[in-house]
Amino acid sequence: MSRRRNLVVGWILAALVIALFVRLGLWQTHRAVEKEAMLDAAAKVLQRRDPQSLAAAGDAARAHTYDWATGSGQFDARDALLLDNQQRNGRAGVRAYRVFVPAQGGPLLVDLGWLPLGGDRKLPQVPRPEGTLQLRGLLAPPPSTGLALGPALGRDHEAWLMTRVDLAAIAKATGLPAPLAPRVLRLDPAMKIGYERDLALLANTLPPQQHRGYAVQWFALALAVLVTALILTFRKRRVA
Repeated sequence: MSRRRNLVVGWILAALVIALFVRLGLWQTHRAVEKEAMLDAAAKVLQRRDPQSLAAAGDAARAHTYDWATGSGQFDARDALLLDNQQRNGRAGVRAYRVFVPAQGGPLLVDLGWLPLGGDRKLPQVPRPEGTLQLRGLLAPPPSTGLALGPALGRDHEAWLMTRVDLAAIAKATGLPAPLAPRVLRLDPAMKIGYERDLALLANTLPPQQHRGYAVQWFALALAVLVTALILTFRKRRVA
């Protein structure tokens, strides 16, 4: 009875581990499909570049889609927002954002580009572009937040340092009179204002092929647990 009980307990544990590994593999596969669809949708928009109004950034129904947009307005006088832990060409830095108030529509975040961060982690200056400006670029969802641990942003001298782009937290902390649009304007790299940038969507996250690679690893681990359980089961039977 002891051996039989150990066998049952062992298979229960093996089944739970196999189920966990399979679930993780399926999640990685799902993320790969999601990101491929996202890249395809953005590529079509960038190929056509049919201009929409900046007011489209506030359309909650299109919060997870992409549009090429253009419009005039002014940058808000509030301090810059710098997203920490942003890599570019193997260098550490921050991504600079400012609130923009278009002539039509509510306020939205504008991605001004990437700036390097020195070893002393002194934040770079991000002067506010003055006057009425005509902007154009890709309306896109803000960068994925990942695990939301701790506050989204905090003061650092004359800027806000962000661990993630949390639009509601930004509006509250900076005292904006209206909520930010659910999409961010990623400036056309050809425009003269701003800093180093491109329109790559997965610069600081995993591409689809890497998700698939992880999925294969999880499925392989699930298979390894199953094979190990079978070997131990039949070995015990022969010994018995």
